[in-house]
Amino acid sequence: MKPVRTRFAPSPTGYLHIGGARTALFSWAYARRHGGTFILRIEDTDVARSTPEAVQAIIDGMQWLGLTHDEGPFYQMQRMERYKEVIQKMLANGSAYHCYTSREELDALRAEQEIRKEKPRYDGRWRPEAGKTLPPPPANVPPVVRFKNPQTGVVAWEDQVKGRIEFSNTELDDLIIARTDGTPTYNFCVCVDDWDMGISHVIRGDDHVNNTPRQINILQALGAEIPTYAHLSMILGDDGTKLSKRHGAVSVMQYDDDGFLTEAVINYLARLGWSHGDDEVFSRQQFVEWFDLDHITASAAQFNTEKLLWLNQHYMKQMPVAELSARIKSRLDARNISTANGPELDKAVALYVDRCNTLNLLADAVEIFYIDISPPAELLAQHLTEDVRPALIDFAQGIATVNWETPAINALIKETASKHGLKMPKLAMPLRAILTGQTQTPSVDAVITLIGREMAMHMLSVQIQ
Repeated sequence: MKPVRTRFAPSPTGYLHIGGARTALFSWAYARRHGGTFILRIEDTDVARSTPEAVQAIIDGMQWLGLTHDEGPFYQMQRMERYKEVIQKMLANGSAYHCYTSREELDALRAEQEIRKEKPRYDGRWRPEAGKTLPPPPANVPPVVRFKNPQTGVVAWEDQVKGRIEFSNTELDDLIIARTDGTPTYNFCVCVDDWDMGISHVIRGDDHVNNTPRQINILQALGAEIPTYAHLSMILGDDGTKLSKRHGAVSVMQYDDDGFLTEAVINYLARLGWSHGDDEVFSRQQFVEWFDLDHITASAAQFNTEKLLWLNQHYMKQMPVAELSARIKSRLDARNISTANGPELDKAVALYVDRCNTLNLLADAVEIFYIDISPPAELLAQHLTEDVRPALIDFAQGIATVNWETPAINALIKETASKHGLKMPKLAMPLRAILTGQTQTPSVDAVITLIGREMAMHMLSVQIQ
């Protein structure tokens, strides 16, 4: 068996988004499953749009996802001499040729073809053929280099996702592989890279399907072995339209900023177009053990934000409290909120984790224990009514001596409510409003326990005296 060598080859013209991250994950997982090699290649020949910042964003995103490459990153701009060397060999063996057709001539040709309702294509006027006499090259006109594409037969491959795909060579014109300034073009660079790097499997988005027949023909002309191709279908947004920024096609690092765990994002990406029976939740290791190309669906995958949030909460709840607390502390530190003068962060995190589906929301929830609370006036006006004030005064006096544990505080709340003829919510709601500035919290007795005796007495006295 040929060693498995896969590659992720993004263009650094933007951030690593969900679609690119899924391609990287599947390529990485296939290499890991088969004990192969995963290569990172930066296709930066679009000099006008490629930026160092985008390169770094891709590398940062890969690191955050834990998709470690075995070789690279390789940069196409650093391989220019190799591309030019191959082009010279192709010119020498006749698989490529110089073309002197001007831009104006090509525009005129295209206009004529459109009038005749023909597919716009180069007509091969500078293509060398047996018995064909070419005009002398025009003076002072720098030529492009074109690949001499086969003119008969079909180019076909068994796509591991889409099945057999065929293109007639009559549909393919002679592709430009080097511009007038000598710089090679995208499809050519990809072929040389895949050849030199021994890529066995090309796993990429189906927007590359139309590039594949051209690349196969070039690889065959080079005498290179043809990789196995697997073209992944697009990802749609929640509403069934093409994934865009409003759906989540943002930088992968935005998910980190928004409080998602790497484990949840990896698990979610794995299920975007691939399945292992009915399994929804699985570890990275399980995914690698299970992953194959046979179970990638040929239909478009649909992004589901609610499913991602559900997975994120699952992984938050499964994480050891100490580790989760460390992540929450870093977020509170970033807000300049100290946890030194409050309850143990582990206890606050454990109390609220079931109610939050991102790290950010969990940090929002527990920060009430470490900041000065100023309940909104309208909230107090709604819940701190005159009929409940005597009960609050009694409760405030009771917590001065009650045994400071949740069951005892719960009993005190019940006793106080019963004494004043109130239902539990009638007393619990103003307690929440005064002590947290909120009306939705976990069990109020547990919240009061964490706030602590002195702080609870102080906050109550400020509002009810």
